Amino acid sequence: MIKNKKIAASLLCVSLAGYFSPAISQEFSIGGPLGANNQAGNFVAMSDNVTVYGSFVFTESCTFDPERNLILAMNRGNAEGSDDGFVSLINPDGSVHTSKWIGATRDGLELRDPIGSAISNGVLYTADNGSRHVRSFDLLTGAPMEAVAIPGEGFINGIAATADGTAYLTDTGQGRIYEISSDGDVSVFAEGAPLNSPNGLAMDNDGNVVAVNIGDSAVITYSPNGDVVKQEAAIEGGNDGVVVLQNGTKYVSSVRFGSVSRIDNSGNAQIIARGIPSAASMCYDSTQHQLVIPMNPNNSLAFIRL
Repeated sequence: MIKNKKIAASLLCVSLAGYFSPAISQEFSIGGPLGANNQAGNFVAMSDNVTVYGSFVFTESCTFDPERNLILAMNRGNAEGSDDGFVSLINPDGSVHTSKWIGATRDGLELRDPIGSAISNGVLYTADNGSRHVRSFDLLTGAPMEAVAIPGEGFINGIAATADGTAYLTDTGQGRIYEISSDGDVSVFAEGAPLNSPNGLAMDNDGNVVAVNIGDSAVITYSPNGDVVKQEAAIEGGNDGVVVLQNGTKYVSSVRFGSVSRIDNSGNAQIIARGIPSAASMCYDSTQHQLVIPMNPNNSLAFIRL
């Protein structure tokens, strides 16, 4: 387990070629201090309030299970499209509870490239980009449940879900958000401006869908009918993850520039952490009151206590 700002070379030798765009993730020198180039192009060392733990395989997203007090980390595996994706269970202190919870065996399992993840009403949802399916699993046992095919081509990415079984899914390549009913019907929920390569999704307390763009700094809130009800902005663009707390505060992670922005209810934004390489689709641990941020090709999770 790694708990400082140095990461062993064995954790860093992962190609970026399998990711959606080579411009999204940032490499850093083996043995050097962790950090990232900000939007101005300047190297920024990782903030002192960020702790890093390793031992994953290209972790793109995570989600928190408050019932078991565990973090579920999606591991994309060794190559895009290969059927070796898996889900790890992580303790809130960053130690590994179960390295391969879903994926320890492949009996009846297909999970090629799990990207976004969400939990709702006892179900784990993940966007399996390698097969272009949204897959669901029983949250208690990890058993596969449903697999919904997403039409067309693109890059399915962030996902959010509601208690009634409705899921929302970004297609970063196609510039749209899909809605998937509890019966598995797929329809276009939103597309076009202000979406600009949409990435992360979250639900707010009013049942609205909150999306962030990797193409700019926009944070967009949609009503359940697909109408834009609010537009805000993070400090930096290139965003991947978004979480919304019970009090309405939003946190946005920039995979391109390594920062985390906080946006209050008045729309005021500030950076609370910097220099996190490839800060991907984060989750909120509501029990420990912390953000957990996958660092995809760096095979690590970053933790920020709030």
